[in-house]
Order: sequence, then C-alpha cells, then structure tokens
Amino acid sequence: MASKIHPLAVVEPGAQLGADVEIGPFAYIGAQVRIGDGTRVQHHATVEGNTHLGKNCDLFPYACIGAKTQDLKYKGGNPGVRIGDRNVLREFATIHAATNDGDFTILGNDNLILCYCHIAHDCVFGNNIIMSSYAGAAGHVIVEDHVVFGANAGVHQFCRIGAYSMPGGYAKIVQDIAPWMIAEGSPAVIRTINKVGLERKGFTPAQVERVKQIYRILFRHGFNRTQAMEKLASHENAGTDEFQRIFKFVEQSERGLAPGA
Repeated sequence: MASKIHPLAVVEPGAQLGADVEIGPFAYIGAQVRIGDGTRVQHHATVEGNTHLGKNCDLFPYACIGAKTQDLKYKGGNPGVRIGDRNVLREFATIHAATNDGDFTILGNDNLILCYCHIAHDCVFGNNIIMSSYAGAAGHVIVEDHVVFGANAGVHQFCRIGAYSMPGGYAKIVQDIAPWMIAEGSPAVIRTINKVGLERKGFTPAQVERVKQIYRILFRHGFNRTQAMEKLASHENAGTDEFQRIFKFVEQSERGLAPGA
C-alpha cells in the first residue's frame, strides 16, 4: 500500500518513506529521514536529522526523534540515530543524535519507551526493553536486552545495564547493574535477583538457581570484587552460559558494579 500522509503533515524533500507508512497531522519528517514499511508517526511527532526508523514502529504524539545532541562537545558533522523494528515510543519520548560525525545513538527491536522518557546521545539500547515513564539515560549508556526500567529511574553516563535486570522506580544508577538483578535506591544498590522477570522470560529452575549462586557470591558473601570473581571462576558451574555472561560483563565494566545492599 502507498503511504498515507496527512495534508497538514510536513515531509521534507529527500525523506524516504517505505510502504504503508502513516504520517499524522502536524507531524514533521526531516530531509535525511528514512522510515520503514508500516511505521506510523502520529500527529505532532517529530523525526529529524540523520535518522533511520525501522518497520512497524509507532511514534505517539509529541515524540521527538533525532534532534541534535545536547553534548557540548558537538563539533558538527552528521551524527544520527538508528532505530530498529516494532518499537513503540509514547508521548514526549525523546531520542537524541550521537555527538561525533558518523556515530549513532542506537535502539534495537521490540522496545517500549513510555511517555517522557529520554535516551541521550550515543546510547546503545538492545531489544525487548521496557522503559517506564520519566526514566532517562544520559550519554553513552549501554542497555542490554530484556531490561525493565521503573518510572523515574535515571542512569549516569557511561553506565551499562545488564540483560534481564530491573532498575527500580526512582533508582539513581551511577555504576553498572549486573545482569538479572533488581537495583533500587539513590545511589542504586543490588537488592536481589529478578526472579519473576526471569521466570516470565522462560528461564528454567536450573538457570534461576545459577543466577542465585552468582548473586550470593557477588553481593552477599562479603567478598571484594577480586575475591568474588575468583570464587566464580573456580565454581563448578563456571562453564555455563550464566557464569560466562557475568565474566564478560565484569570484564567490560568501566564504572564498576553497583554494590549489594
């Protein structure tokens, strides 16, 4: 089907729209924008800059995607935003372009970004993430798959949020959140594992038990980080996917892990 563009929408010359795209009244689509098949940009939403938006996405009113970075280090060029398929961005959600020429802020597939959420320059978000209302990520934050943010959670720049974790409502995240964990507080600390979330995602009892073992060694037994990693490395389950994931996560951590409660 042909795209459906409301006569009161503004689509700049040069914009590339896929099949069956819908652009609502007073929406704005910039000249460099590419929009995939079946995506809907509702009234008053904005997609601008060097932004590619995938298939079957839904942008709600007043969402603003691709605006110039707020980073004062910006020196020009053509950085942008790359967004995958089947994403929903609710009212007033914002995703800013990267800072340096040729770089991109990235959002993967099947994410739900609720109203007033903010994803800053140079963030890299994975897939199947839920970002509850008013949550925000500063620049260069990495969020792995299947993370659920509570409302008003805030993430310091350069932090990493591990897969299947849950930063709780109003959490102030200043260090990396290990996979599978629930983090709360200001600053955020690890409270327990995200057991309900893991079960809902199909984790087996054996997998959940291995996550519990990792949690106890890292956050409950009183070891310093070096001692904890040595214990994990010598554990009988060290070769499993869960243990290998935590080894890789800690190795890549730049800000250190958020501590246990």
